[in-house]
Amino acid sequence: MTAHPLKIDIVSDVVCPWCIIGYKQLQKALDIVGDEVAPEITWHPFELNPKMAPEGEAISEHVARKYGASAEQSAANRSRLKETGERLGFEFNHAPGMRIYNTFKAHQLLTWAGDTQGCEAQTRLKLALFAAYFQDNRDISDEEVLLDVIADIGLDPDEGRAVLNDPDNEAEVRAHLDHWIEQGISGVPAIIFDGKYLVPGAQEAETFVNVIRKVREKALA
Repeated sequence: MTAHPLKIDIVSDVVCPWCIIGYKQLQKALDIVGDEVAPEITWHPFELNPKMAPEGEAISEHVARKYGASAEQSAANRSRLKETGERLGFEFNHAPGMRIYNTFKAHQLLTWAGDTQGCEAQTRLKLALFAAYFQDNRDISDEEVLLDVIADIGLDPDEGRAVLNDPDNEAEVRAHLDHWIEQGISGVPAIIFDGKYLVPGAQEAETFVNVIRKVREKALA
């Protein structure tokens, strides 16, 4: 069986718990299909909270304000996320007072990593940022935190600092953000296969398996 080159675009935000859940489900699906496809994953920016204040906002207050969720509903959602994450091999560590932050700088570094270091390095950085935020409760809007993260995965923090101060990179990222909004993306994760088959949300692995195999069949028909 010939492995079908499979382009996978993932539009997501670093502070979106369902984005890492969706990726883990996708990863599980790719393990199931095995050599049927040769995936190439590219991450694209989406800001859930583009107007977030520099100091961020307590998650409890943010969820209540934005979604109208009660304390009980929030606790139930956190429990569901924790259980789902454990099942998929990702631990959520929701500490008291945890805050949500603006993610534009993180997207600047992710875009740079994808453009200059390739898809694998970009994925390493994305996963490291998910871990820094959801597991280590770090402020991923802070420049020094971001530079620590890229250094930890073997990227050059001096290059990263230059990227964060590069107006061309800023303009590129803002153009990417606008592009996906113009494409009708209003929630994440949004996962696009072969540039034309959109699967919204953190679906179960079986759903992704079915989509991947249908995309492959159509490509080889």
